[in-house]
Amino acid sequence: MNEVMSYEEFLDRVHDGIVTPSGNCPVTLVMEMLQGKWKNIVLYELCIHNTVRFGELKKNLPGITNTMLTSTLRDLEDNGLIHREQYNEIPPRVEYSFTEKGRDLYPLFYAMMNWGFKYEKDLYPSKKYDS
Repeated sequence: MNEVMSYEEFLDRVHDGIVTPSGNCPVTLVMEMLQGKWKNIVLYELCIHNTVRFGELKKNLPGITNTMLTSTLRDLEDNGLIHREQYNEIPPRVEYSFTEKGRDLYPLFYAMMNWGFKYEKDLYPSKKYDS
C-alpha cells in the first residue's frame, strides 16, 4: 500500500517513527536513491530542461567526467527516475527525461528550493547580499 499522509498527520506521527509496511524508513529509501554528488544536480537539470541530451548535461555540469555522468544517468534510470531514449541516427542521439516516478520528486525540489532561499545567508555567509 502506498501510504500518503497529510503534513499534519506526519507531524502527529513522526515522533513515534513512521515505517513502510515492510518496516523500512521511507526517508532513508529516498535518501539512498538520491545519494551521491551528482544525482540531485542532474535531476535538477532535468527539472529545468524537461528533455536533455548527454552533451547538454555535460556542458551544464562543470567538473563532471563522462564516466561519472554516464554512471549517474544509469543509476537514475535503474531507479526508474529517468527515461533514456536512443535514436538510431548518425551521429547517435540520446535524450533523457523524467519518468512519472521522477516527476513525483518535484515537490521535494520545491521544498528544497524554498529552504535554500530561506537559509541562503546561513549556507553562504561570506557572500554579499542586497537587503
